[in-house]
Amino acid sequence: MKKYLSEYDIYISSELGLQANTRDSYLSDIKKYLEYLQTTRHRHHPEDITDDDIRSFMAREKRRYHSAKTIARKLSSIRSFHRFLLTEKKVDDDVAKLIAGPKQEKRLPLILSTEEVDKLLSVLTEKDPVEMRNKTMIELAYDTGLRVSELINLKMSDLRLTVGLIQIYGKGNKERIIPLGELDLDAIEKYLRLTRPKLLKQRKSDYLFITRRGKKMTRQNFNLILKTKAQIAGIKKTVTPHMLRHSFASHLLARGLDLRFIQELLGHQDIATTEIYTHITNIRLREVYMQTHPRAKKGTDDETL
Repeated sequence: MKKYLSEYDIYISSELGLQANTRDSYLSDIKKYLEYLQTTRHRHHPEDITDDDIRSFMAREKRRYHSAKTIARKLSSIRSFHRFLLTEKKVDDDVAKLIAGPKQEKRLPLILSTEEVDKLLSVLTEKDPVEMRNKTMIELAYDTGLRVSELINLKMSDLRLTVGLIQIYGKGNKERIIPLGELDLDAIEKYLRLTRPKLLKQRKSDYLFITRRGKKMTRQNFNLILKTKAQIAGIKKTVTPHMLRHSFASHLLARGLDLRFIQELLGHQDIATTEIYTHITNIRLREVYMQTHPRAKKGTDDETL
């Protein structure tokens, strides 16, 4: 079965264009899946695999107390593997297509209120090159809704500052165009003029945001920077780059931007993924109503007016 794993690796890298983290997760899942098929179910060729084999493997994983989310990801990996087998004509049928996944609790994404965003932005300074870089990154993350991977992988060639745009290559290496506001244009131009050369110190890099050593900014570094700034701002929530992305979408929707435009800005392939923000807006609407309407709560009639 090892040769199929190697071929699948090439398939998801070249054909699907998966990001490194997703690719590694899929390969890890399929490696364990194939080991189980050989050692426990005695399957040594893809044509021998049945839907019962898949259900048996999923049941074992469930018994190991994996969460519904993890089980769903493993099933997604297996479905992808069997689609590969069918596409490459290794098998005549896709035995995984009808396997039902576990029901997952839909959790609303955590967001920052506009007041919390204001607090966060208020503690950002330009006192030195590192602080100016941090300020530019955090403001850009909130103002554009970029994924953290998209933010740290921005290259100089992705900038279209004369027309106020940046070119993004998101999940699956899909291209999209993001507009920049005047504040972000000014911040980026200032960063390029005053800050980036001081960080580079004659070194060269294609990446927009770099460390003081002239290396590309990492996901871990940016997470730490954001967390530290949120603590300084007195925000009690654990602030993450993805929370900024969720806040960007939720705040735009609350201000009346059409859901389709938000979908384009976020780079969501399916509008259903974007629709989660309508639930956040509805919850926030009820909270405002309960806090402000004189008859929203018992014992608050207009007798005091």
